[in-house]
Amino acid sequence: MSAIRGARERARVEITAAIKEEAARQLAAQGSAGLSLRAVARELGMASSALYRYYPSRDDLLTALIIDAYDAVGAAVEEALAAVDGSRPAAEPVDRWVAVCRAVRDWAIAHPYEYALIYGSPVPGYAAPQDTVVPASRVPLALVSVVRDAHTAGLLGEPAGRPLAGPVRADAGRLAAELAPELPIRVIAALVAAWAQVFGIVSFELFGQFNQVVEARGEFFEQAAVALAAQVGLRTDGAAQDGATAAGDSEGASGADGILREK
Repeated sequence: MSAIRGARERARVEITAAIKEEAARQLAAQGSAGLSLRAVARELGMASSALYRYYPSRDDLLTALIIDAYDAVGAAVEEALAAVDGSRPAAEPVDRWVAVCRAVRDWAIAHPYEYALIYGSPVPGYAAPQDTVVPASRVPLALVSVVRDAHTAGLLGEPAGRPLAGPVRADAGRLAAELAPELPIRVIAALVAAWAQVFGIVSFELFGQFNQVVEARGEFFEQAAVALAAQVGLRTDGAAQDGATAAGDSEGASGADGILREK
């Protein structure tokens, strides 16, 4: 009996993977708004009723793809942070910060459609459920961990900028209580801004806004990541600039630009 159950579970895993793979192809061809369960079933040679046993609605399938994408970029960031820690046990906070930012960009260039699904335009009629919150938190929590460790080591200074406006201080105070009570409220506000700017720069690159403006995109991103580290309060003296090479990265980004524009 257990052998039969095991075979059924393996079959379910394989079919689920095939459904997601076909859905990903549809996303690349038509965008998230064009995703259709009936079209997925048709391409897989399945009856629609059979597919509904795996994903009762388009939104359920979208949620599964969104969670997978968030988990993938989150895993890439966590692996990059572990790699820099493993290669340099006393790695400077700015190098750890840049490693996280670089991993976001590298993943986005390698997976432009998945990036567009989670960081592009909202899908009409879709509201992300609570299930997406934890996967979506992996990247910002990695950034928080870098800053928290720097603070513990006495390597975190004052963030740049003016004193916080009252409403901004209230938001930052709430987030500090939830995420990192030991960090100053101004640091939390700077972290939120830096997190948004990292993804803003990546989105500009992938969605074509840098065309004929920024050609050395790898170097530009590295410089921007270091500047954002300083904005948060991390010391940037002697920051490593040994990241992605301009030629390879610029070509990869240009390819993603073209694909996303055609979508």
